[in-house]
Amino acid sequence: MLLAIDSGNTNIVFSIFKGDKIAHTWRCRSDANKTCDEYAVWLSEIFRLNNIQWNHIKHCILASVVPDAERNLIRMCESYAGITPMVVGKNVKMPFQVMVDNPTEVGADRLVNGVSAKADYGMPCIILDFGTATTFDVFNADGDFLGGIIAPGVNISLDSLHKAAAKLPTTTINQTKTIIGKNTVHAMQSGMYWGYVSLVEGMLKRIQLEMNLENCMVIATG
Repeated sequence: MLLAIDSGNTNIVFSIFKGDKIAHTWRCRSDANKTCDEYAVWLSEIFRLNNIQWNHIKHCILASVVPDAERNLIRMCESYAGITPMVVGKNVKMPFQVMVDNPTEVGADRLVNGVSAKADYGMPCIILDFGTATTFDVFNADGDFLGGIIAPGVNISLDSLHKAAAKLPTTTINQTKTIIGKNTVHAMQSGMYWGYVSLVEGMLKRIQLEMNLENCMVIATG
């Protein structure tokens, strides 16, 4: 069995692979202060419910954008599975060139998105990932990573709007029937939904024009 761990800013996803198939997937809230033992206690109970033991794990791989969590997840794999995990961006060779000023700055999540896109969809492509941040990543016809864009995620934007403006209430993100809002909540929802749609459409158009990639595939995930 392979234990794959995807440590993001909001959630950590744990998956068990049997061969090239995902057998199980679980997630927990990201917490940079959680120790390796706390992760292990939570995961051990999940394993028990699914008749999995730590000694069933023969390989581990980790992709993380949270350095503190990364260190503790590595310790968990070493202490409980007896395996030092492969870490994306450090000791895992990517099947493409990373053509940016400092390749070590590129988040592991963006790299593994490129691996998956290349295997499942082909190149060139633009990968749009709606996470804590919204990222646009550009891959050329050879599959090389050319760079990308990082924008605030939609939930961060909505939360910041409420926190920074005392009179604006909390609300949810919903598609509005009209662009022009008739009350505060309607106006906020229109701004968030249609504003974000316009951000995505506008950035994709600009990327395609700049890179002459008008006919490339756009893949959305998150």
